Amino acid sequence: MKSLGEMIARQAQAGRVDWIGLRPDRRGAMRSVPAVELEAGGLAGDHGRAGKRAVTLVQAEHLAAIGGFLGQGPVAPEELRRNLVISGINLAGLKGRRIAIGAAVLRLTTICAPCSRMEEAFGPGGYSAVRGHGGWCAEVLRPGRIALGDTVRALADQSE
Repeated sequence: MKSLGEMIARQAQAGRVDWIGLRPDRRGAMRSVPAVELEAGGLAGDHGRAGKRAVTLVQAEHLAAIGGFLGQGPVAPEELRRNLVISGINLAGLKGRRIAIGAAVLRLTTICAPCSRMEEAFGPGGYSAVRGHGGWCAEVLRPGRIALGDTVRALADQSE
């Protein structure tokens, strides 16, 4: 029988980058890009924050859940204002872990809680619809290029 730690460390499959978005200005429109350089402080061209909230990620699978709570189809990534949309791997299962995306390495640090802008973007109930589905914040451990279609995988130890 596997230990709880061993089961937590395993993933059924790798994920992939489905969308990349940059926020050049704090309240400015999101800009979708096919690739981006991840620098020590975050994504090049993004106004984000350095440190534990340098990059924001959300599950592609959660875009449909948020839309369902709003009584519509999946929400568009740019409305949610996260940097990376990832499919196929459970980001919640990677909290505190190092992940490789393209040439970069990140560590998922904390949930990316919704803000009052979700009411602006989605209307009444927008904040509640995003709760529990808003994604994750990450810190940059190794800068590198990230592109659409890149594999997202958990790293097993510090040597990778």
